[in-house]
Amino acid sequence: MKDVWDKTFELDENVSHKKVGFQNRYGIDIVADMYRPKESKIKGATAVAGPFGATKEQASGLYAHAMAKRGFLTIAFDPSFTGESGGNVRNVASPDINTEDFMAAVDFLSLLDEVDEEKIAIIGICGWGGLALNCAALDTRIKATVVSTMYDMSRVSAKGYFDSEDSEEARHKMREMYAAQRLVDLRYGKQERAGGVLDPLPDDAPWFVKDYYDYYKTKRGYHPRSLNSNEGWNITGTMSFLNQPILAYSHEIRSAVLMIHGDKAHSFYMGKDAYEDMIKDNRYKDNKEFLAIEGAVHTDLYDDLDVIPFAKIEDFILKAFK
Repeated sequence: MKDVWDKTFELDENVSHKKVGFQNRYGIDIVADMYRPKESKIKGATAVAGPFGATKEQASGLYAHAMAKRGFLTIAFDPSFTGESGGNVRNVASPDINTEDFMAAVDFLSLLDEVDEEKIAIIGICGWGGLALNCAALDTRIKATVVSTMYDMSRVSAKGYFDSEDSEEARHKMREMYAAQRLVDLRYGKQERAGGVLDPLPDDAPWFVKDYYDYYKTKRGYHPRSLNSNEGWNITGTMSFLNQPILAYSHEIRSAVLMIHGDKAHSFYMGKDAYEDMIKDNRYKDNKEFLAIEGAVHTDLYDDLDVIPFAKIEDFILKAFK
């Protein structure tokens, strides 16, 4: 692991950085960037991942860096099969293994001498927001979960954007496509890629695709290891999300959860509905909160420091740590 600075943001003089690694429960090597405040009285720590198809040098690193500036030892990690992390099949995602990646990050932080294992939080961005919620429902060690500009990857995989393909027929066609693609990949001995963000961008591209282009395909957010910036996931890489809802037990989360979403984001409905499902029939509602950011679109919460409410995130986590 080369400890070089190749991020989409600048390193603050009050934050130190180093590359670290750990293994998840499946024996996959996870590579992370650790951001440590040069001075802090906070014994708590946070782990950050996302967006879906991004790398730790992009938005998750920016979040981790910002939290370190606020006194938290924080890691941003590449999920299994992506970026610098291991997994001998590349460019695939798994509801199970990627939830485990978050739990392995909690393992790693819990064993650091400088961290109070009773004060650990996780932050999930975009598709890893849904996975962070799934992790919070499973891992009782997590004291606070922050979900930013969330995608529910199971929902969008099974129902399409805005639930526009929510039918047995549409899902059957998707299953047929995946089944056929598996054989194509085997015959040619290569996993065919789905393509990242469209480039060149068609004039009639949806506005949120243009927002993605402005982040992933420009100097603002491009990174050579980012799937979204380049050739994308394998076509079959997200197949398992189609049949495996990840938020079935979110209403049993007892720990604190803050969900943040721009009210102009195309994904707003996913975050709002996930929040409502989480608090419905939940006996532990008092430590749950939904924060709508007026006028913000999905990608504003990737890197716009004037939009991302880091002060609110800090206060929410510290309150949960008490």
